[in-house]
Amino acid sequence: MTIVHVDDIWFERQGSAILRGIGWQIEAGSHWALLGANGAGKTALLKIVTGYEWPTRGRVYVLGQRFGACNIPELRKMVGWVSSALEYRFPDYEAAVDVVLSGLDATLGIYRAFSEEERERATAALEHAGALSLADHAYATLSQGERQRVLIARALIAKPRLLVLDEPCAGLDPAARHRLLEDLASLATGNGAPTIIYVTHHIEEIGGWINKVLVLKNGSVLSHGCRDAVLRTPVLSQAFGVPCQVTKTHGAYTLNVFPAPRD
Repeated sequence: MTIVHVDDIWFERQGSAILRGIGWQIEAGSHWALLGANGAGKTALLKIVTGYEWPTRGRVYVLGQRFGACNIPELRKMVGWVSSALEYRFPDYEAAVDVVLSGLDATLGIYRAFSEEERERATAALEHAGALSLADHAYATLSQGERQRVLIARALIAKPRLLVLDEPCAGLDPAARHRLLEDLASLATGNGAPTIIYVTHHIEEIGGWINKVLVLKNGSVLSHGCRDAVLRTPVLSQAFGVPCQVTKTHGAYTLNVFPAPRD
């Protein structure tokens, strides 16, 4: 089954093209990394896929439903989204378990009473995200790494078929990043795992569970396909606009950057 299909997507704001003729197809069972320099168009593309922006032209299909002919708020409930843009939009006093419960309605807060069964689902989602011990903690007291786990649990509670992780390791210390990446690998390879789009600037975060990569540059697709075919020195040097060297050791990628000398 095709999870995402964007066909010749253009996105313009104030006369400038932010996305230019993007085509992208994601099949069930595949997990994608999305790469590109700042301003490449990653966030705009994510907002279109999740239904928070509308393309200037082109067609968008998510989970078999065509945008413009479906109920977008209901569709969003089947798409989990974890982003730093959400991190500071929840009430500080709210307990972590209530932040997770808000994922059932795709809201940024609690606006109704939840059943015992729904609360059990929230507890199970926290456990799945390695954050069960945080259930009763006030959101404001959580570290950045703990907030990321709570937001992942929030994304998982509705059992999404598509999970978008927008730089989930941003701001984490090395130990917290390592633990989160291990847990994401377990999630991605477990039974009933959602299809995942993982956005990052750091190719060392692209684990073996990610089998496809899309690279954007200046709003266009620079390269896409199997991980080993895309994560190459010429591609990433062009993507980031500086000389780079990609190495792969024991299945793990690293990127060395060699900025041009300043005058």
